[in-house]
Amino acid sequence: MASSSAALLALLVAAGCAGMAAATSYAVGEAQGWATGVDYSGWTSGKSFAVGDTLVFSYASKVHTVTEVSQSGYTSCSGTNALANDDSGATTVPLKTAGTHYYICNVPGHCASGMKLAVTVAGAGSSTGGSGASAAGGSLVPAMGAVAAAAAGALLKVALL
Repeated sequence: MASSSAALLALLVAAGCAGMAAATSYAVGEAQGWATGVDYSGWTSGKSFAVGDTLVFSYASKVHTVTEVSQSGYTSCSGTNALANDDSGATTVPLKTAGTHYYICNVPGHCASGMKLAVTVAGAGSSTGGSGASAAGGSLVPAMGAVAAAAAGALLKVALL
């Protein structure tokens, strides 16, 4: 029984790792980062974003913001009713939900100078293009890793019994 439990544990850990490996981390703006004068519509062109992927914004701390806004906030370049905001210089946004998500720099004049990003995220298992999450600062660990770790821990306890 212990050997079959150990085999099942190994299979679950491998499946969890494979699921995490399938997710993609996108460096917003690539070498140019999150800055004025970058064509973010061009940057998203040809990319397929899906639930489980992440957006990584790199920029000068306190000089720019990553502000998640509604479509109207995106269109008007207004962060007045922001959904989330970060100015740490390294913002990682996990794409948790399907749909179109909008990000701007809320520093006066920056959004109007092109610091705005709209991404459309396909549901898990499909591919389209976009983002879905909160821009509330720092690196966040994808949920799949926690699920795999919890499953592995539970199976390890069973295997030891």
